[in-house]
Amino acid sequence: MFSTENHYEVVTFSIGDTKAGTKMGKLQLKDTENNEILNCILWEEALNRMDSKLFRCGNILRIVSGSFNEKFNNCLVSVLELIKEAKTGLDEAERLSVYKELEGYIEKIKDEKLRAFVAENYSKNKEQLLIAPGAKLMHHNYIGGLIVHILECLKYADANMDVFFQKVNRDEVYSACLLHDIGKVFEYKVDLESGLIDYNEDFRKDWITHSQYGFSICMNAGFKRVAKMIAAHHARADWGAIIDLNEKDLEPILYLVHHIDDLSAKFGKTNVAMLG
Repeated sequence: MFSTENHYEVVTFSIGDTKAGTKMGKLQLKDTENNEILNCILWEEALNRMDSKLFRCGNILRIVSGSFNEKFNNCLVSVLELIKEAKTGLDEAERLSVYKELEGYIEKIKDEKLRAFVAENYSKNKEQLLIAPGAKLMHHNYIGGLIVHILECLKYADANMDVFFQKVNRDEVYSACLLHDIGKVFEYKVDLESGLIDYNEDFRKDWITHSQYGFSICMNAGFKRVAKMIAAHHARADWGAIIDLNEKDLEPILYLVHHIDDLSAKFGKTNVAMLG
């Protein structure tokens, strides 16, 4: 049951428009004692009184003033108090350390043309790669989360190729891991002060998803097998996959990047609250 004495962890936050043309905040909180989810509404007047940093994923809050609507199972919030501020993500030194490890994997690519292609995409997008989140909500949703996710995928790939996939082309697998989410540096935008993440509407004007971006740049460069692995990494068409893994007679290698991507998304550091 909702209480002004309880402490809640911020799960998600978004702002939308009401039918009247005003702003409305939707805030999902998790009770730190029993993990129950509380859905909250904040009208524009309340939003204008609050610092956006309050809504950072992982923050611990107390609802100072609010009214619970049992019928709709939500809380209309008027005043919030910050109890514990979550990290916005990796600090600069941590991000540079992860990026250096990624550069080490690029150097492992033996095919000179493929290595140069991957290196070029990293070099020209380094500034954005260092801060990009891995997602808005689902996984690695913090500053620097994308490079952490990519590094986890590469390490999962190493472990799997050593045991189960010894005959695969490591150059292609490394490249697919390194580039499968490269489009996210354009798909998302992150506020470095608040840590809040949103979609970049400019990206959506030209592209459908980050998968389409990664697939396209690899196909245009002639690296078709890498492109196909990226096309399949979301597994299902309704999840954004260009190649649906439910299709028949697909090459087994197409499943690899999907599975290691999924492992990282499920078992990696899900949000800033888990960074310590």
